[in-house]
Amino acid sequence: MIIHQQIEEYIAIQPEPKRSDMQELHRMILRAMPACKVWYLDGKNDEGKIVSNPNIGYGLQTIHYADGTSREFYKIGLSANTTGISVYILGIKDKAYLAETYGKDIGKASVTGYCIKFKSLKDIHVDVLLEAIRYGVKAEHEN
Repeated sequence: MIIHQQIEEYIAIQPEPKRSDMQELHRMILRAMPACKVWYLDGKNDEGKIVSNPNIGYGLQTIHYADGTSREFYKIGLSANTTGISVYILGIKDKAYLAETYGKDIGKASVTGYCIKFKSLKDIHVDVLLEAIRYGVKAEHEN
């Protein structure tokens, strides 16, 4: 199955209004990152055990580990969670940056070092979320 079909199926199984919000976020992220690599992770490890929620990923970065190994991974992630939606902005060195820069202006959302979690798009200022995503994409080139 191709990645875009997996993404469509993942979004389609979400209950409303989460489904519509995720469809809109997916479109917005693709508009903000038109030439990016798109990923779909089903949340299972190599043994088939569920270890996380499924994720849609956008962009590309190389993660370097302390043991000297590295791997490619997405830069921006989108995932449904039990209470709403999570947007992951990975690769930012300053773990306080997202919360300090966007936390007070984004609306009803929890903002951590790499995750912006909210119940519904109507609860947040989407323009602030997109600004954070654009920062995350740009930060890739600063690492």
